[in-house]
Amino acid sequence: MRRFGNLPVLVMLMGICAAAMFVPALHAVLERDHAVARAFFYSGTLFLILVAMIGFATAANRRDDSARGQLLTLVGAFTLLPLMLAVPFAEAIPDTTYLNAWWEMVSSLTTTGATLFHPDRLPPSVHLWRALVGWMGGGFVLISAVAVLAPMNLGGFEVLGAGASPGAGGGGIQALRMIDLRGRLARSSLTILPVYAGLTLLLWIALVLTGDPGLIAACHAMSTLSTSGISPLGGLAPTTSGLGGEVLIFVFLLFALTRRFYPSGRIQAGAQRLFHDPELRFGLLLVAVLPAFLFLRHWIGALEVDEVPRVGQALLALWGAAFTVLSFLTTTGFESAGWAAARSWSGLATPGLILAGLAVIGGGVATTAGGVKLLRVYALYRHGEREIERLVHPSSIGGAGVSARRLRRQGAQMAWVFFMLFAISIAVTMLALSLSGLDFERTTVLSVAALSTTGPLATVAGSSPIDWALLDAWAKSVLAAAMVLGRLETLAIIALLNPDFWRS
Repeated sequence: MRRFGNLPVLVMLMGICAAAMFVPALHAVLERDHAVARAFFYSGTLFLILVAMIGFATAANRRDDSARGQLLTLVGAFTLLPLMLAVPFAEAIPDTTYLNAWWEMVSSLTTTGATLFHPDRLPPSVHLWRALVGWMGGGFVLISAVAVLAPMNLGGFEVLGAGASPGAGGGGIQALRMIDLRGRLARSSLTILPVYAGLTLLLWIALVLTGDPGLIAACHAMSTLSTSGISPLGGLAPTTSGLGGEVLIFVFLLFALTRRFYPSGRIQAGAQRLFHDPELRFGLLLVAVLPAFLFLRHWIGALEVDEVPRVGQALLALWGAAFTVLSFLTTTGFESAGWAAARSWSGLATPGLILAGLAVIGGGVATTAGGVKLLRVYALYRHGEREIERLVHPSSIGGAGVSARRLRRQGAQMAWVFFMLFAISIAVTMLALSLSGLDFERTTVLSVAALSTTGPLATVAGSSPIDWALLDAWAKSVLAAAMVLGRLETLAIIALLNPDFWRS
């Protein structure tokens, strides 16, 4: 174990991914799908041997625990690991290209959940592999947010630690060089992974008890906790668990609204009581207000055509709106069966702009959700509230303490900088996608879906569903880069340009 601890972090991650390949291999054996089982078993064995060889060659090397090395490890994890993860996928699906397999693994590892394949085309074990890769990607995001991004004031923590430059951390770059990266990763893993895995297991058992088959329940449980939105059925509508399963998933989606639900979130900077957490309160406010607004709009639309629905149908529409709003706010992308019912009885088209806006807002800091993050939006809201107050009372003094004033000033400034960078990223991605001949609506929807890591958004946000499989190689490459950028966040990439990162 001491030798394993001396390996580079990227080599450790390669070993974990190689060992994970035996899970779908075992499932394929139980399903008597020996061709798929061989693809995963041989790939896992080959990569374990390769990792062992690389480990022996690099174990004695000087460890780079600098801030630069930590960020480069994150970039390498989301860019290099999919090349390895795609090998068994391509071998199990012989009628596809390696480019498609690689793109599928990028989508899964970044918890985007977009897919190029119809659910019926993939064997059950391959569906399990997609969900497992998404689940591992979500766990890696949780650990890296605490162990890497938080000490460097990145990933949303720059709003809490306003006043220190992004990438500098609480003690600066030189202080970060004295911190053992492997020790932080180990401590964060021991704190977060048991809770993360336990919640996934609990949801899996609960979904099985409500009627879902074991594989479907496992995939949906992993996709819910990782907010990847990967489903062997293409969504929740065909599930046998029905409304009960949606209620269970709704409860576990709340874990993507705030880091306070995880043990590490209670000891980070700015920790406070759970129900005083601004992210949780702001997220619950959106989940309450937007469904109410959509419900009233649906109700008015039904009255305009002199067709008043039954109470049960109206409640189903209200539930469908609440579930879908929370799902897209956490960048999961599951669509409730009641969402279609709400559209049908009111005659209202799909409010795709609202769903896209929710995906852009995203979930909580240091959670598996993507997007801009609730804390940044909350900081901008508090800043706007204070500015309006100053218009009414120019001589007023903002209260609520030093931390609140810092959040409204420097925190809001950092949030605005990130929001502008996110908007510029959308514009650049749209410009790159336009080279493939896509129109404005499709480039907008695909760019937001990739950068917010909400793959299912492409099928519900536009006037018509967008098929990812119809994209050419250039568009797929651009969107894969956008997924990685959205997962790592623009500030982390820009922090790599900090000259202090490259000084010896």
